[in-house]
Amino acid sequence: MPYVIGFVIALFIALTGVGAGTVTVPVLILFLGVPAPVAVGIGLMFATAVKLILVPSQILRRNDNWRTLGFMLAGGVPGVLIGSLFLKHLVNVGSQNLLNALLGVILISTAGWQLFFSLRKRNEMAVRRDRSPLLGWLMLPVGAEVGFSSAGAGALGSAALLSLTPLLPAQVVGTDIAFGFIVSLIGSGAHWFSQGGDSQLLLQLIAGGIGGAIGGTALSTHVPRRPLRFALWIWLLVLGGQFLFNSFQVWAAPNKGVASHVAALPPK
Repeated sequence: MPYVIGFVIALFIALTGVGAGTVTVPVLILFLGVPAPVAVGIGLMFATAVKLILVPSQILRRNDNWRTLGFMLAGGVPGVLIGSLFLKHLVNVGSQNLLNALLGVILISTAGWQLFFSLRKRNEMAVRRDRSPLLGWLMLPVGAEVGFSSAGAGALGSAALLSLTPLLPAQVVGTDIAFGFIVSLIGSGAHWFSQGGDSQLLLQLIAGGIGGAIGGTALSTHVPRRPLRFALWIWLLVLGGQFLFNSFQVWAAPNKGVASHVAALPPK
C-alpha cells in the first residue's frame, strides 16, 4: 500500500505541481494510522525527495524564476521554522486531538480557497502586474503552515504566483516546485531530529514516488492540469471534514460519559 500511495501522490505532484504535503499527511493518518507528528515529518521528507527529482527537469526547461523564488524564500524559510516549533509545542503538551482538528481546518481552508480561486472568472489575456515583493510577506504564514502540517507550499504558493506575478503557467509550476522543495527540506530536518520518524515507511513511499514522478513528468505536457486540481481539492475537502468529525467524536465521548454519570446520580 505505501508504494501505491507514493506513486499516486508523486504522479499528481508532477502533473499539477501540488499535492506532496497536502495529500500525504491526511492519507498517512486516516488510512495507515500514522500519528500526526510523525506523518508531518514523513510528508515533508517525501515532498523533498519527490521534488528533488522534479526540480532538475524544471531548471532544464527554464521554468524557474529565481528573482521571484528569492522573495518567496525570504518569508517561507522563517515561516516553516515557526510552524515546526508550534507543532512541537502541541506534541509536548499532549494536544493530539487539537492537532488533528487544526489539520482538518487547514485542509478545508486550503481546498476551499483553491476551489474559489479555480472557479472565479479570470481574464487570461490580461497582463498581471508584477507584485512579487509582496510574496515575502505572504509566504511567511504559508511557510508556517508547511512547518505545522506539511501542507500549503504547492497549493497556496501557486495561487499567490498566479495572482501577484506575470509568470507563465509553466514558470508558476517550476518556481513553486523549487520553493516547495527548499521549505520542505528545511522543515523535514527540523521534524526528523525533534520528532523522529518511520524510515521504512518513508523509503516505501519514495520507492513508489520515483516511478510516479518520472511518469508524471513524461505526461505533464499531455494532461490538462485544471480538472486534476479540481478533483484533488474536492477530495481534500472530504478528508478535512473527516478530520474534524473524528476530532469532534473524541471530544464528545468524554463529555458524554460525564453527562451520563451526572444523570445517573441519585437525587438528593
